[in-house]
Parts: sequence; C-alpha cells; structure tokens
Amino acid sequence: MSTAADPASSPEASAERTASIAPTVTAAAQQPYDDSAVALSAVDLTLSFGQHTILSNITADIRRGAVTALIGPTGSGKTTLLRTFNRMNDKVSGYRHDGDVLIDGRSIWHPGLELTSLRRRVGMLFQRPNPFPMSILDNVVAGVRAHKMAGKPAMKSIAEQHLTEVGLWAAVKDRLKDSPFRLSGGQQQLLCLARALAIQPDVLLLDEPTSSLDPNATESIEALVRTLVPDITVVIVTHNLAQAVRIADRTIFLNKGRLVEHGPTKQLFENPAEEETANYVGGRFG
Repeated sequence: MSTAADPASSPEASAERTASIAPTVTAAAQQPYDDSAVALSAVDLTLSFGQHTILSNITADIRRGAVTALIGPTGSGKTTLLRTFNRMNDKVSGYRHDGDVLIDGRSIWHPGLELTSLRRRVGMLFQRPNPFPMSILDNVVAGVRAHKMAGKPAMKSIAEQHLTEVGLWAAVKDRLKDSPFRLSGGQQQLLCLARALAIQPDVLLLDEPTSSLDPNATESIEALVRTLVPDITVVIVTHNLAQAVRIADRTIFLNKGRLVEHGPTKQLFENPAEEETANYVGGRFG
C-alpha cells in the first residue's frame, strides 16, 4: 500500500476504503462456530534466525473449523509464523524458537510426535505452484503413497476425487499421465491444492496462494477455501485485505514482529480495538 502523503492517504479517504472493504464480509465468514475448539495454539512464541528476532512473544489460538487470516506489512513475520506451524523452518540455518506451538494441546516439538505425522495433519500450499516432476496423477497421490494411506488400485479414484474437489478434473481427466508443467499457473496451483487435500489434513496452511494468479483463478481458490471449513481448519497469509475480509472468519494482525490484535474478521476491520490496527486496515501504512 502506498504511504505517500497525497489526498488518497488522507484520514477521510482511508475511512472510505475501510468502509468499502468491510461491508463485503461474506455471510459464510459471519457464521458462528465453537469458540472452545482450538486446533493450534502459539504460546509465548518467539522466533529468530541467528541474532535477528522475527516474532516476539506471540500468543494466539487458531480456531478449529474456521479460516484464520494472518495480515500485516511485509516483514512482519506472517510467513515465518505460518511455516512454524508445521515445522517448515526447522532446517533453516540459524532458526530457533522459544515458547511453544500446540496442536490439540500437545507440543509440535514433542519427541513423541513424528515430523511426518505432523505434516500429514498440517498440510501446506505455497505462494507459487510447486508441482513435482512427475505426472499429474502421481502429483495428486504423492503424499498418499508416502504416508501409505491407500494401495495402488485406489490411486486413480483418489486422484479423481480431489481433482474434482478443486474443479480441475474436467480439464485433466484425459491427460493424467501428462506433465503438470503443461498446465497454466492457476491450474498448477489447483493441482498442488488437490495434492495437499489428498492426505486429508486437519489443518491447511496457505502462504499467499493467489498472489501470482489471475482474478478468475483467485476467485476459484477463494470459493474452494470456503467449502473446506468446517471439516478443515485453514490458516492463510495474505497481503490482500479485501481477500481476508472475503474469506476469513478470524484475523490476526502482526506488525514489526508483534501480535497487535486478533479476533473476528468483521470486528477487526470495522471496529478495531487498537489504533495501529485501524491505521493499517484503513490504508494509512502498509
């Protein structure tokens, strides 16, 4: 977002932008859900790389069966937090954490919790499509094979199920043995989403999954995300505030490594508790 001192950045203009975003909260995003159900919890979590602290003392719950958006300016720590939820940062040089992340009340770093088991339960879709160098069909069932979730005879039906789920089956049903790199960018992202869903995760992490896609592909993925809940808990990093409003039940606002505010999306955008939040969602910095 622009921070230049021009008429578009005035408080009045910012208020108009906020008003134009907030009323678009979908009916689905306002549906009530069980506040007592927590899928993931960050508890006094501090994340660092070497001597550089990215996030400090983060405590927040990710509600089960809801879509939670992580928003904030570039460099606020959104992706670092997201990647910590399934320990994608563990092998990054200099990475360390203090505090904890709990899944169903149990530490994700507990010695008794295998990393492969955690990543089956907590799947991830990255910012850019990352198909594997194998056929379209084999891409979808790669995780199913790795986790030995089904035998070979079931693989095609599993692929069909999840390609249908993401709306890609009609386009690829006659080319399942083809390379995924012949698909468009949007189709590749849908393929990767089908692959993530095939392992039946409890939680799905989305790292700006539509940032490189055209509006039609973005709309398709947003619509699909809303159909995943409440069966799957979704956490999405997005720089697009309108997207957060459209699809998220709850929103966590991070800035400069701090958790500034979190709560129901409609409340955070329309009646934020913190001035810092109001300034960000109103476009006065970002």
